[in-house]
Amino acid sequence: MTPDDDGAAGAVAAAPATPDPPVPTAGEVHSRYLLRVVQPALLGLMDGSISTLAPLFATAFATRVPHTAFLVGSAAAVGAGISMGFAEALSDTGEVTGRGNPVIRGAITGMATLLGGMMHALPFLIPRLGVALAVAYLVVGVELVAIAMIRNRYFGLSFWLSVLQVVVGGGLVFLAGILIGNS
Repeated sequence: MTPDDDGAAGAVAAAPATPDPPVPTAGEVHSRYLLRVVQPALLGLMDGSISTLAPLFATAFATRVPHTAFLVGSAAAVGAGISMGFAEALSDTGEVTGRGNPVIRGAITGMATLLGGMMHALPFLIPRLGVALAVAYLVVGVELVAIAMIRNRYFGLSFWLSVLQVVVGGGLVFLAGILIGNS
């Protein structure tokens, strides 16, 4: 062994070991779950449940044909799911914000948007318009209450304030659909 070899070996041996990363606390794990799963899912569910109301109900009232309303509602739900999925995935890399993998967030948002939009389109498979509308109204109500419950459960927001907020937002979009469909 030469003196240079001995010095290099000593330098390697003297280098400090890399410490293990700290174990996240329960609060940090919960916060990550909220940012990476719940928030993207809630965003998608809200968008799908609310933004697809206008084209669906406008079509139902304009054509009076449930199957046509189903097709338009389905197209709106699929289009919104794709759009929201891409928007969430491309909004940030997740590295700076800590929001996690953008592809996973995008998939969660896109699927939740599709689900939110399709739930109230499905009643229009019922051939009688009056029955289809009544079932769709019920489904929309359940969707909006579910959104309020998620906001209450995961974000600590007042259940009744959340109900009010989502009903006002959904009501405005629904009203737009009725007005456009009846014009």
